[in-house]
Amino acid sequence: MDWYTAVFELIDMRSFSNLWFWIALAVMWSTASHWVLGVPWDMVLRAQREGGQYEEDLQDIVRINTNRLLHISYVSGLWLLGFSCFFLTMLVLLGFIYGYEFAQAVFLLAFPMALVGLFSLSTARLIREENATDERLARLLMRQRLITQVIGMLSIFVTALWGMYQNLSYGPLG
Repeated sequence: MDWYTAVFELIDMRSFSNLWFWIALAVMWSTASHWVLGVPWDMVLRAQREGGQYEEDLQDIVRINTNRLLHISYVSGLWLLGFSCFFLTMLVLLGFIYGYEFAQAVFLLAFPMALVGLFSLSTARLIREENATDERLARLLMRQRLITQVIGMLSIFVTALWGMYQNLSYGPLG
């Protein structure tokens, strides 16, 4: 095996048979589950356990991230929604109509994260409307984390099924 073949085997565009795709999928969902509204989950747990200054820090960082997220949605939310819908539609057409596996893989990464983004926006709006603090804030963040984890599990399951189907149908075995 020469150098050229080794490099192109490492960055193979057949996503579902590539180890790097599955590593990226796992890292993406692990990171999304750990960072809830931009707040590391260990910070939420520490605030619940120890209170005091940790609780104040949690409320401050949630307030900052919530204000930032809601400001972005108010200023450019419709544009972001339009571009996101265009991008996801393009991926669906390229991937599932025209059969490009790379577009299928990117769609299976991007669409569930778009759902997580919408739920994050909803949670941020709810935190601001209720002016949530202490226990209610922790409960809302916990709910957001649970939603993210459920979407992640379903996404990994669907992606694994689709990847196995692609590998068996169009790979060396199919």
